[in-house]
Amino acid sequence: MEINRKSFIGGSLFAGVLAACPAMARAANEKAGVKPPKPKAKTPGMESLTELFRIGHGPSSSHTMGPFAASEKFLKKNPNAKRFEATLYGSLSATGRGHFTDKAITDVLGAERTKVIWSKEEKAFHPNGLELKAFDASDKCVDTWLCYSVGGGALAEEGKVSSVPKLYQLDTMDKIVDWCEKNNKPIWALVDEVEGKKGIWQYLDKVHKTMNDCIASGLKKTDVLPGGLKLARKAQNIYRQSRHFDDDARRTALLAAYAYAVNEENASLGVVVTAPTCGSCGTVPAVIRYMEQAHHLNKDEVLAALAVAGLVGNVAKQNGSISGAEAGCQAEVGVAAAMAAAAASYLLGGTPRQIQYAAAMALEHFLGLTCDPVKGLVQIPCIERNAVAANRAMISAELSLLGDGNRFFSYDKIVTVMLETGHDLPAIYRETSEGGLAKHFVGGC
Repeated sequence: MEINRKSFIGGSLFAGVLAACPAMARAANEKAGVKPPKPKAKTPGMESLTELFRIGHGPSSSHTMGPFAASEKFLKKNPNAKRFEATLYGSLSATGRGHFTDKAITDVLGAERTKVIWSKEEKAFHPNGLELKAFDASDKCVDTWLCYSVGGGALAEEGKVSSVPKLYQLDTMDKIVDWCEKNNKPIWALVDEVEGKKGIWQYLDKVHKTMNDCIASGLKKTDVLPGGLKLARKAQNIYRQSRHFDDDARRTALLAAYAYAVNEENASLGVVVTAPTCGSCGTVPAVIRYMEQAHHLNKDEVLAALAVAGLVGNVAKQNGSISGAEAGCQAEVGVAAAMAAAAASYLLGGTPRQIQYAAAMALEHFLGLTCDPVKGLVQIPCIERNAVAANRAMISAELSLLGDGNRFFSYDKIVTVMLETGHDLPAIYRETSEGGLAKHFVGGC
């Protein structure tokens, strides 16, 4: 093939621009005084699935659940404090009002005795910094705690190893798939072996019930979501329209309706399950509910699928990130799509290797996805994005069955790339509402 000089130069320039993008992003962050998140020192192994699938109030696991839990912990340590101060850093400060972070804190510590300080500073350890101070009757500071809400409702402290036990020695999908093939067992069997006697199946049953309750509640409502965007709920209307579509279009509509229902409940501070986060809480329930109805699944099949999804999410949490403030929305909705794709692939009869393929495919095609919530609310583009992710998860699951499960890039490698890509994203695209759709939003809905 003949290549002329003009096309060669043009191609070289384009390649040069692409190669320079990470450096340009880092330069932009440095100019804005934003330091890239520090690599976390993590001990090997993975935590219980109960630490991934958390049940609580929305709209954000990192900006609502995490600060709420931190406040509870701090109040328990300082029950006699006269007053409190809570300083929010980085993304917690930038989007905290839209995420109701201040409400989560004052609901615990008391609005009348808690001062919330919105700082523009971003800590190097993680963008979601929270510093709590307790004062006695003489207004002397008696306790200070700096912690970080690192995604999915989890908390961390710089320089300290988490006290949450690591139950799973196998902490990559490659290791998990190898274990399955050597022992001729399905992926969910690892969960049974590690946590079966610790009540995990009863907990996953509760997770499943909460997800279905959330869908049912969301499909009943037609009001306007809180927060000022005046965004009307759409789940019920989409669900009604699905009845008039053919089979292919009906699937698209049902997956969308279920995802909308859950994420609209989340936006209204309803009770949801982090999967892996609140902002991405609609994708897995939508796929599970659709598969449950379309294929008449029994409870054991559903819980096994949730276990598969949980392991996929746990691998991303351990080796990558599930925090939009750290790695963009690829770490939230991208991981949710991977979890849902893996669950669907399992339910469609996929082998462990095909299930990993489905997860890898789903996450790979969300790489680079920014987190740019309009007005800091978990509504636009978050709600619709979950509906898209649920549909893409189903496609990934089906495609995974067309091959033997072998591919150039494993799920583990894509998780690594996801984290690197997230750190290379300019800070304005990591849950600050300063760039992307949030920057260009004008007018109402």
